[in-house]
Amino acid sequence: MSKRKQHAPELKVKVALEVLKDEETAAELASQFGVHPTMNHKWKRALLAGTSGMFGCGGRMRPEIDEEQVK
Repeated sequence: MSKRKQHAPELKVKVALEVLKDEETAAELASQFGVHPTMNHKWKRALLAGTSGMFGCGGRMRPEIDEEQVK
């Protein structure tokens, strides 16, 4: 029985950014990077979901207050 491949986070980001460029098809990117075409879309969604929180809602981020430190 074979184990699943473990891909480095750097590769995942690189593939996701290439998918976002939309210059090549999913099949072309999959063969170029040696991954399944489904993973291209999965990593793209993960990248977009992770970056959506970077820009917040325009205001300052409130610092988290630890009740133990306040006491």
